[in-house]
Amino acid sequence: MQEMHERLLACLPRLRRYARALTGDSASADDLVQDTVERGWERIAQWRPDGDLRAWLFGIMHNLHVDQVRRSPPPAVELDDADLPAAPPAAGLDLRDLERALQQLPPAQREVLLLVALEEMRYEEVAATLDIPLGTVMSRLSRARENLRRLMTGQPPAVNLKVVK
Repeated sequence: MQEMHERLLACLPRLRRYARALTGDSASADDLVQDTVERGWERIAQWRPDGDLRAWLFGIMHNLHVDQVRRSPPPAVELDDADLPAAPPAAGLDLRDLERALQQLPPAQREVLLLVALEEMRYEEVAATLDIPLGTVMSRLSRARENLRRLMTGQPPAVNLKVVK
């Protein structure tokens, strides 16, 4: 039991990083990580010892996040120009622009992109974590990369609508 406890604790930094990228807010990310670890610990008997504990926990986190998003509408935040910093450094602007662009991606694309790019998971692991086909992972990743590139260069996201006659 102690070994399982240590393995679970070793996953915390990556869980928190992924939760922060998903939610865009450190307090919400901490709550999501806590809920994930709590649910994972309660259901540890369901984890297969030959499986990847990290991917299993990411799957739990994904499902919890989807449930949270479905339950509550996004909060409205009033912005006041006085709260904005005068002149942030250029590197900070790039990072802030990237974070905003990530938040503008559709959730399904953002999740796949974060798991592949940030968590360095293989496509097969992402498919298993999100319980989607491998081809769906690859197409969502491709669309996410294209939309992110467009958003970072100031272009509108690509709209792939087909004309049906």
